[in-house]
Amino acid sequence: MSMRCAVFASGGGSNFQALLDRKAKGDLSVEFVLMIGNNSKAAAFDRARSNNIPSLHIAPSHFHSEEEYAQAMIAALTEAQTEFIVLAGYMKMLPSRIVKEYRNKIINIHPGLLPAFGGKGMYGMNVHKAVLEYGAKISGVTVHFVDEEYDHGPVIMQKAVDVLDDDDAEALASRVLEAEHDTYWRALEDIALGRICVDGRRVSVSAGGVASSSPG
Repeated sequence: MSMRCAVFASGGGSNFQALLDRKAKGDLSVEFVLMIGNNSKAAAFDRARSNNIPSLHIAPSHFHSEEEYAQAMIAALTEAQTEFIVLAGYMKMLPSRIVKEYRNKIINIHPGLLPAFGGKGMYGMNVHKAVLEYGAKISGVTVHFVDEEYDHGPVIMQKAVDVLDDDDAEALASRVLEAEHDTYWRALEDIALGRICVDGRRVSVSAGGVASSSPG
């Protein structure tokens, strides 16, 4: 049986679409059973509807406490029989209860090579601007498990992207996004097929995995 995944998104959901495209091609052994978003205007909701995936708008502002907020999420995830959570441009810190309930069963992709250029406020274009301001020669993407801190969980996979001399933030962002779309599905497929082993902060992929960390 395919691993049952919920996707959390806040914006356009291009990584969500990239995963949907890979599934349509037969490259991804998962079933997307739910999409949760905190922004009712997120284009990710349109992507979910277009693919007949149930979606819910659940935002912290809807609830009196984090516990109520977390409980609403848990109820939705449980009803959908969710086994795994994929963050695809989700801009809110998950409640700690969700992280505990789904320990090592939540992944995120970051547009930089963690632990560099990570942490609170380091998302989207902020990352690429910081990379250029620092003068780094290499950027890239990091797929990691989610824990209670921003951009801190065990690293599953990374792919490097060269920073070119004439790059601006938009140009670098475009190439990094291509790397995201080519990397996220590989990590998710390895997880779905049981090829990932977690030992503390060290994550290994068994032989036959689809992972690739070669520079883009």
